[in-house]
Amino acid sequence: MSGAFLRLVDVTKRFDERFVIERVSLELREGQAMALLGPSGCGKTTLLRLIAGLETPDDGEIWIAAKKVAAKGRNTVAPRGRNIGFVFQDLALWPHLTVAGNLDFVLQSQRWERRTRRDRVDEVLRMVHMAPHADKYPSQLSGGEQQRVAIARALVARSQLLLLDEPLSNLDSDLKSALLEELSFLQRRLNLTTLYITHDKLEAATFADTVVKMKNGRIDESNLTLMQGVR
Repeated sequence: MSGAFLRLVDVTKRFDERFVIERVSLELREGQAMALLGPSGCGKTTLLRLIAGLETPDDGEIWIAAKKVAAKGRNTVAPRGRNIGFVFQDLALWPHLTVAGNLDFVLQSQRWERRTRRDRVDEVLRMVHMAPHADKYPSQLSGGEQQRVAIARALVARSQLLLLDEPLSNLDSDLKSALLEELSFLQRRLNLTTLYITHDKLEAATFADTVVKMKNGRIDESNLTLMQGVR
């Protein structure tokens, strides 16, 4: 049995008989940051959704922390049982909740005790430099501030696995560079196993230990490891 923290074995997904993901196999060790690089429409987001349990594979297996979480045609572990933090490309912050409320809702859904939730929310908001904005609503924040809240929400429940779907794509280059540096620092500090998808080669090289190229729903074997030890 592989010692990888995240393991995909010949994972396949079809929509309307069209292969979106075709026999993808990947392994990430605990604490590794891997970037999945490829153009729009190559299957990157679908792959993250499969790992998160938001889609089910038509074939293959997905393992997290030595536990099989999905197999052919079914999820064997529900999304909330996978201990995953997910930052969506559109962020998907809940507009009717404050910054603190967005984080607290995650902890409530995982049945954290009320007396510990506030301390944890405060801790994570300080970590991403958003504590002064705890009582604001997403619409009152800048784009960069919204990114920080989305990252905080993904971290608040002490997720073991972090999935990032082009989280900085809508930011200008200077802000993107600053947030990418902060995100990379957090990933290393918290030893998070992380899969980061992007179409930006420099972004991938800056953030990840390993960069893997994806094309037409498959791993490009000729580019399986483009860069290592970049950080």
